[in-house]
Amino acid sequence: MTTHSAVTPRAAGRTYTTRPWHQLIVLAKAMLLGFFRDRTALFFTFFFPLMFLVVFGLIFGGSDTPKTAIAVVGNGPIVSHLPAEVLSVTRYDTAAKGIAAVKAGDQPAVLIESGDLLTLRFAQSDAVKAATIQGIVSAVVDQANVAATGQQPRFALRATRVEDKSLKAIQFLTPGILSWGVATSAAFGAALTLVSWRRKQLLRRIRLSPVPVWTVLGARVGVSLTVALVQACMFVGLAVTPLFGLKLPSTFWLALPLLIAGTLSFLSIGLLIGAIAKTEEAASAMANFIVLPMAFLSGTFFNIDGAPAWLKAVSKVFPLRWMNDGMLDVIARGRGVSAIVAPIGVLLAFAAALTLIASRIFSWDEA
Repeated sequence: MTTHSAVTPRAAGRTYTTRPWHQLIVLAKAMLLGFFRDRTALFFTFFFPLMFLVVFGLIFGGSDTPKTAIAVVGNGPIVSHLPAEVLSVTRYDTAAKGIAAVKAGDQPAVLIESGDLLTLRFAQSDAVKAATIQGIVSAVVDQANVAATGQQPRFALRATRVEDKSLKAIQFLTPGILSWGVATSAAFGAALTLVSWRRKQLLRRIRLSPVPVWTVLGARVGVSLTVALVQACMFVGLAVTPLFGLKLPSTFWLALPLLIAGTLSFLSIGLLIGAIAKTEEAASAMANFIVLPMAFLSGTFFNIDGAPAWLKAVSKVFPLRWMNDGMLDVIARGRGVSAIVAPIGVLLAFAAALTLIASRIFSWDEA
């Protein structure tokens, strides 16, 4: 008995294999070739996120803890004892000039010392720096008051950071920007591919062919994971150069399972968008509407610890927040497996839920 399950005749002199794994490889190869031939896609997938890493790395990478600027007028015991390791002092001749600098936004605050009278004028537009300066100046004043009594202070505070002194800001910038780059490429890639293939009737042809549906999804997953791995290699390869000085801990390999789980999570967002959107323009707009606010609310570009409690609670809903935190723990803090268990669980659960929803509303043809 002869079986024809492996080979199906389609035309004279030609045979076509119908093995699902071969079909999966062929589809993945076609998707990869299409992706790498698209210069716009290459730019926004690899070079655009790298631009953020370079810019932020050059701005913050060469410094340790940044100093807070302050304007001062006068030269009494308080002004002379302001800690130079945390404050960058600029002197002004008169109080009017110092206050004018604060109003113009050149300085966050001005400290005016005239005899025993101290006046601190600050800009409420920069509440964080204003609060920082008030705390530092208050501590210096308290120390001066204790010293004026002639008594020895009862308590002494010794403050040091737990991280190595050589640790640079690039350690904390790389995880967030890498996670955002992976999120962007996975979501946009899946969404635009599905919409484009639907509009060109490619999905309909695939559905009518003997190709199993799972091979299409598997090919898209394989392409997204490949792109994510290339992104990670490019990001880390650039960040470890002497220009930026990223130092990888021994647990950095734990970023790989996080990368896979995160890619699947953001791929599910792209699948859902691709199931809803009718045009490439609509898919791009929807992906931007979801991914960009998520980046800001998840602490990709700046720390959100100072945000309101309700906003921090909302950020826990976003998969990017979990990926950011997990990447930060293994790349910057050198934590172990326990640090990625919860993030991976949340990311995979998110991916499963959105993929299920996308499969229910997915359409092979244009409505």
